[in-house]
Amino acid sequence: MKYLTTPISEDDLGELNVGDQISISGTIYTGRDAALPQLVELIENDEVPFDLNGSVIMHTAFSDAGIAPTTSSKVEIESTIPKLSEAGVKIHIGKGMLSDETVLELNKNNSIFVITPPVAALLTNKVVEKRCVLFENEGMEAMFELKVEDIPGIVAIHKSKKIEKV
Repeated sequence: MKYLTTPISEDDLGELNVGDQISISGTIYTGRDAALPQLVELIENDEVPFDLNGSVIMHTAFSDAGIAPTTSSKVEIESTIPKLSEAGVKIHIGKGMLSDETVLELNKNNSIFVITPPVAALLTNKVVEKRCVLFENEGMEAMFELKVEDIPGIVAIHKSKKIEKV
């Protein structure tokens, strides 16, 4: 198990390989179909109200039922990954696999994709604090800032390699 604390540095990623088990603590952001395309618009207009450099985004909503990853290959989510990576997001957490084109974009920006178990009770238990930071009108699909301790994951895409090819 490799332990990471946000913000994630280039050196942190340099020590990781596909298949590594990781644990993430610190501040992470949530976003999915509704929030991520809007976040890309804010990036394009240089209007993001917080620093994305070294950040982690989990592809999830946040509800009273908790958090669990959604499918990252949905067009509304996967299409945002290159721009988010370019803007400084280092780790994207979700489920499913991504296209070869997205894998190349992750590599180009030295970002990685991590899969985590879709077990809401386990993941929700790791959340210490939460607050809505953007798109409150989207309800549970708004963008939240979470303080987390030991979110588990497995490096699924890094250095242009996918876990399915390991």
